[in-house]
Amino acid sequence: MSLSAHRKGSLPQLALLILAHMNASLFPWLRERSSGVLLHITSLPSDLGIGNLGKQAYRFIDFLEATGMRYWQLCPLGPTGFGDSPYQSFSSFAGNPYFIDLHPLIADGLLSAADLQPLHEISNKKVDYASLYARFFPIMHVACERFAEQQRNLSEYGNFDKFVQAHRSWLLPYAAFSALKHHYNGQPWYTWPEENRSFKKFRQSALFGQLEPKFMSTYFEQYLFFGQLAQLRRYAHEKGIQFIGDIPIFVSPDSADIWANPHLFQLDKHNKKTAVAGVPPDYFSSTGQLWGNPLYDWQANADEDYQWWIQRLAHQFKIFDVVRLDHFRGFHEYWSIPAGAKDATSGKWIPGPQMNFFKAVQQAMPDAQLIAEDLGEATPGLFEFREETGLPGMAILQFAFGGGADNSYLPHNLERNCVMYPGTHDNNTTIGWYAEAPQNVAHHMRTYFQTDGKAPNWEFIRATYASVARMGIIPLQDLMGLDASARLNIPGTPQDNWQWRFSSWQLDQLWNQQAGYLKSLKETYNR
Repeated sequence: MSLSAHRKGSLPQLALLILAHMNASLFPWLRERSSGVLLHITSLPSDLGIGNLGKQAYRFIDFLEATGMRYWQLCPLGPTGFGDSPYQSFSSFAGNPYFIDLHPLIADGLLSAADLQPLHEISNKKVDYASLYARFFPIMHVACERFAEQQRNLSEYGNFDKFVQAHRSWLLPYAAFSALKHHYNGQPWYTWPEENRSFKKFRQSALFGQLEPKFMSTYFEQYLFFGQLAQLRRYAHEKGIQFIGDIPIFVSPDSADIWANPHLFQLDKHNKKTAVAGVPPDYFSSTGQLWGNPLYDWQANADEDYQWWIQRLAHQFKIFDVVRLDHFRGFHEYWSIPAGAKDATSGKWIPGPQMNFFKAVQQAMPDAQLIAEDLGEATPGLFEFREETGLPGMAILQFAFGGGADNSYLPHNLERNCVMYPGTHDNNTTIGWYAEAPQNVAHHMRTYFQTDGKAPNWEFIRATYASVARMGIIPLQDLMGLDASARLNIPGTPQDNWQWRFSSWQLDQLWNQQAGYLKSLKETYNR
């Protein structure tokens, strides 16, 4: 019997029913009210061309503490390729070297202040990935050579050899992948000669021995990245702040993940894709979306007790406290499109691993704190599936207006086991959204909040704090009251994304003007 059938019962009976329902689900972890900020690390201020794990990240944690917030949500932190999207990474395990703060390497004797000058010359108004690529890696190469010559560890990051050994299961394949990618002038792995088209084959080739000395640069980069990230996370925990991370369900077609584990994906004997991911035609697109990512061979994953996925999740929980599962629907059912199709219309729905997968995860990580990105067209089966897992879903306030009062994203329709956002990294800023909204949508928003619409971002922020959703996450751009020029990503556009940055002055202004008010919202709404 559903909980709704008992809403008129006595309070003790209802409390027992809710408790029984939560205990029956696999991951009933989200029980307290809280708030946080969504901010990708690339946007942080720095003098090195891109946001990083340095002093401004620590300062942002101090800001979160001052506002009474508990979470910092980030996009994936992996190394990126063409398009610079954190959702298309060369590895599900590796960290992006760009996020290494190079300043401490001066004190370590691995770099000089003059070595960093080329990065200081890059504009800080936005991330210039082309200039960053051309200037960052030569500097990192200098640091790596000096580190190898000195043959010592950096005390703040621990023993180098122990780090390499502890992460060998993914680090060796990724280092080999990176060396081969450089050897073949950046070409994707599926265009390489047959004898190197998988890690297993490459290890048996003569080229492996020739390129193995080049693995050192990747080892060094990852040693620094994870050393600095561990320091930052310890500081965050001291301040009562936790990190929320993101796992894209699919991996990049050009990634070490597929190259090292081709048997776990729907590939033929030549490691060519047989089917790819996407979504079917809908209101937004008459031909659907053709993503092109290789699909998982879920039976092959099940035969190995989902060990690759469990290792992937366990690794992320060494980085983040909470992990959001992007495209959660794909675990329930996925849209399978024949490889070579011109659009997504020829696809079909195929059952995913469903509860077998989550039971395996729960057995390996019973205390895992996961969020289900369940946006998009909801089906009864998908809703029941998420309810069975116990995972909180998501609600986007920008999706709530322009229809009827039964819209599931309107605050009065939300459930408690939910994470509410004004918008995400894929949405416009709230001010930008309101400026571009159709007249009926804007009118609905003004009517709903009984407002004149002069500060739509603060209406959304207050609604997020006041809602029954146990977690509320606010994009930093909305806290700063920025327009569409501060948008981070426009889905479906391959260029000019992931570039937005803010200045330390803007954070100072926000801190001085709004930190006290945000703290009062936390206290008023028990977040």
